[in-house]
Amino acid sequence: MIVGIANDNSIAYGCARVLRDLGAELAVTYLNSKAEKYVRPLADQLEASLVLPLNVEEPGQLEAVFRDVEAHWGKLDFLIHSIAFCPMDDLHGRVVDCSREGFLQAMHVSCFSFVEMAKLAEPLMKDGGSLITMTYYGADKVVENYNIMGPVKAALESTSRYLAHELGPKGIRVHAVSPGPLKTRAASGIAHFDQLIDEAIARAPQNKLVDIEDVGQTCAFLISDISRAITGRSFM
Repeated sequence: MIVGIANDNSIAYGCARVLRDLGAELAVTYLNSKAEKYVRPLADQLEASLVLPLNVEEPGQLEAVFRDVEAHWGKLDFLIHSIAFCPMDDLHGRVVDCSREGFLQAMHVSCFSFVEMAKLAEPLMKDGGSLITMTYYGADKVVENYNIMGPVKAALESTSRYLAHELGPKGIRVHAVSPGPLKTRAASGIAHFDQLIDEAIARAPQNKLVDIEDVGQTCAFLISDISRAITGRSFM
């Protein structure tokens, strides 16, 4: 199950493409009817078994997606959670000025939805499985202009560790993947993002950034039995 494809530049799409090439059967979600026209052609290319609407803020939609997954497959091997959101005014302002509503919405979409998905995935991962979410370096260090998403991603990383502890006895592994800045639609909302990209390239040992396929390869490793002894980690 892949959650978070918006277009062909999405991290989620890079993951889906790599996993499909490796033989995975996929369930793909799209945010709403406006997003569907961009996502469905990509889902068709991926030969996705299921293409389903999912707005985690809409009551009942998440449960409906998992019911469809259970009806179609009866089980689930992996889930990639690659969604995040913060109202623009709160994202562009100081953390100390963030509104209560904006903070709660950012936490709900970007963090708590991962908890909800883990709960729904648990009974379907009968033979174990992998849950993966996307984080960022700003969770650990202050990154200028990342603002309130830093604390939100820090909460997400901590959540992934607790989920790994709780679900580990059932063979369900949990990871947070931190690929660094990538030019996705979601990242374009961060102020001065091009400057952040340039600075990251200058600091990187190889003077280049990863791309969405690199992220997909990392996720494929974490999903595979090759990494069966690894859980509760953040991969950067």
